[in-house]
Amino acid sequence: MSSTDTPVRTPLEIGEVVELDVTGIAHGGVSVARHDGRVVFIADAIPGERVRARVTEAKKKSFARATTIEVLDASPDRRDHVWAEASVERDPEDRAGGAEFGHIALERQRALKAEVLTDAMRRFGGVELAVEEGDDLADALADLVEAAPGDDETGGLGYRTRVRLHVDPETGLVGPYAARSRRVIPVASLPLASEGINTIAPLDEAMPGAATVDLIDPAADDPRMLVGMPGEKQIAGASDAVRELVGDRGFLVRAGGFWQVHREAPLVLFSAVRDAIAGLIEDGRFDPAAGNLDLYGGAGLLAAAMAEAAGPGVKVSTVETEAAATDDASENLSELVGALAHTARVDRHLGELLKASAPVRDRLRRGTVVLDPPRSGAGGGVTGQIAELAPANVVYVACDPVALARDTKSLRDAGYELTELRAFDIFPHTHHFESLAVFQR
Repeated sequence: MSSTDTPVRTPLEIGEVVELDVTGIAHGGVSVARHDGRVVFIADAIPGERVRARVTEAKKKSFARATTIEVLDASPDRRDHVWAEASVERDPEDRAGGAEFGHIALERQRALKAEVLTDAMRRFGGVELAVEEGDDLADALADLVEAAPGDDETGGLGYRTRVRLHVDPETGLVGPYAARSRRVIPVASLPLASEGINTIAPLDEAMPGAATVDLIDPAADDPRMLVGMPGEKQIAGASDAVRELVGDRGFLVRAGGFWQVHREAPLVLFSAVRDAIAGLIEDGRFDPAAGNLDLYGGAGLLAAAMAEAAGPGVKVSTVETEAAATDDASENLSELVGALAHTARVDRHLGELLKASAPVRDRLRRGTVVLDPPRSGAGGGVTGQIAELAPANVVYVACDPVALARDTKSLRDAGYELTELRAFDIFPHTHHFESLAVFQR
C-alpha cells in the first residue's frame, strides 16, 4: 500500500464529544473503545455499551482518554451509581473519585477484574489461566475473583475502615478528590465507608488551614480523625496505637500506619496465606526451622498467618521500612520465640543476606518467602535477589495485577513454577483487587 492509500486518522481534540462502542476493559478502571482506528480509554462505561463521551486527553499517534457523558445503549449490568456524587448524570469534572465501578453490578465487577488479571498474566507473565471459553465465561471469570464475606448481602457498601479526605485550600470544604483530579468535591455521604467513619466524617463543615483528613474505624477501638496540615510530615495522633481484630487474634497498629481498608480484608488475606502455607506443609515443602521471611511485613499480619499454619515455633523474620510498623510487628509477634522484626529497606536487607555465611544461606534456601509489596510490585531487583537466595517457596500477595504478572515472569524465568493463584474482591465498586500467588522452586 502506498503512502497515499494509508488511512488518515482524524485527530481528536480535548473537549470533543464522540460516540463510542465500548469493546473491552483495561487495567486502571477504564474501558476500551476505538475511534477512527485509535484506542480510546473511556471512564464510566461498561464493555458492550454505546456511549457519548467527552475527550479529556488526546495523543495524536497513540491513544486518547474520554469520560462518558451519556449512555446510548446500556449494558444489562449497569446500575444506578452507589454514590450520587459520582454518577454519570453529573458533569465529569464534578464526579467524586474512588468508586469508578460503582455503576456496575457486583458480579460483573468481579468478572471484569478477572479479565484484567487473566490478560495481565498472559501478556506480562506468560501464564495462560485455565478459564474455559463458552457461554458460561462470565460466570467462570466472576468465580475467579472471590467476594469478601458479607459484601453480597450489603451490596459492597459500608466496608471501608480507612478513608482519606482532602481540604479545599480556598473554601476549607472537606471531601474526596474529583475523579482523576486534585479538585475537592463536597459530598453528602461516604457509601463505601463504615458506619463509624460516616459518624465522624466532617462533610458538612469547613476546616480552613488543614490539608487532609484521615478517618479510621478500628475493629476493636473507637473511630478517630487525624488532621494533616500543609507541609507537615507528622500528623498529630498518627503514631497512637489502635486495636484491630483478625478473627479472635488482636493486633496493635499505628493509627496512621498501613492496614487493609476493607473490614474483612485482614482476615481474608490472613486466611489465604495461612492456607497456602498449610498446603506447602502438607506437601512436605515447608520447613518451620528454616530462614523464613516476611518481606514488606508491616504490622506482622502475614507472619502471624505463617505461624497459624506452622505453629508458634516457626522461625520467621519480618522486614519493613517503617520503624513504627516494625515496633508493631514486634509486639504482635511477641509470643513467637523464633520471630524477629527488622527495620530496613527490603532490597538492602536481602543484599545483606546474600553476603551471609554458607549455613545461613542454606537455611534461607530451605525457607519460604512471603511478600506483600506496594502497588508497584517487588520489581526486577528484589525478585532477582529472591531468586538468588533461592528459597523453596514464594508466597506473593499483590494489589496490582500487572505488577504481579511482571514479577511472575521474573520468578518463572529464574526457575520457579506458579502453582496457585487466587484473587479477592476486597475493594468493591473500584477497579482494585488483591491476588495471592504461590511459587515453588
